[in-house]
Amino acid sequence: MPHIEVVKVFTSAAGGGNPAPIVIAADGLDDAQMLEIARTHGHESGFVLAPDDPAQHDLRLRFFVPRHEMSMCGHATLGAVWLLASRGLLDAERLSIQTMSGTVQAFLTQQPDGTKSVEISQPAGTVDPIPHPELRDEILAAMGLQPSDALELPFLNACTSRIKTLIPLRSPAVLDAARPDPEAVEQLCERIGSTGFYPFAADPAQPRKFDARQFPKSSGYPEDAATGIAAAALAFGLLHYGMAAADARPLLVHQGRAMGCPSDIHVRFDLSGGAQAYPAGCYLGGSVEPASILL
Repeated sequence: MPHIEVVKVFTSAAGGGNPAPIVIAADGLDDAQMLEIARTHGHESGFVLAPDDPAQHDLRLRFFVPRHEMSMCGHATLGAVWLLASRGLLDAERLSIQTMSGTVQAFLTQQPDGTKSVEISQPAGTVDPIPHPELRDEILAAMGLQPSDALELPFLNACTSRIKTLIPLRSPAVLDAARPDPEAVEQLCERIGSTGFYPFAADPAQPRKFDARQFPKSSGYPEDAATGIAAAALAFGLLHYGMAAADARPLLVHQGRAMGCPSDIHVRFDLSGGAQAYPAGCYLGGSVEPASILL
């Protein structure tokens, strides 16, 4: 059996975080074994392999949820890089990672307490209205919500690596009250070309802080405690809505509270193109902690 280490990613001061089983030496595993690890643990799982093109990439990552392989997973990427760094297995502070969704850059920073923090890159987001806006009320009903619970804004399909449907709600309390029907969520996601619903609400007490929940299309569980790829998509959706500015101040996306796993995802825009340019992408970061070790 492979050595599996479980980390919690995007933890907050209140705990939380999204568990990620990681295998840091996965070259001997086949697809069925990787899928079985994800099924056994019930979480998105990350597998570190040798890259196909060592001249271009430092490592390769594959990701599985209990039902299938995923092209990209933000928290498993952060967790894998953090774990490799904590084991002294990285020589550089910037890594180029091969994934099915393209190359991801990872950046490690030494903290005053000696620990390493990690950020990963995401490309510029695309933002489009959902293809069937007449499904708006059905989408809300699939989350146990009423039409009046949503802001008078369009629902958007936003993407940096995977398409998430952004659903702006009136308050964090409304967000917490959502009770999704997983079967209805999956059917509607299929109709609108999405991999999950990402309802969110602005925090009235804190600028640039947003509460969110993730109801995935077909991962094998009804909700995620923290979803970096969705938070990255949300950042570009907020630009589209005019709810955030493209500046250097980080965004805080708080997720998982309703399921007892309060988690914090930090997103900052890549402004390398200049202050007047559309962001070239964004960077995802958050705290990582060991959860348990399974042999």
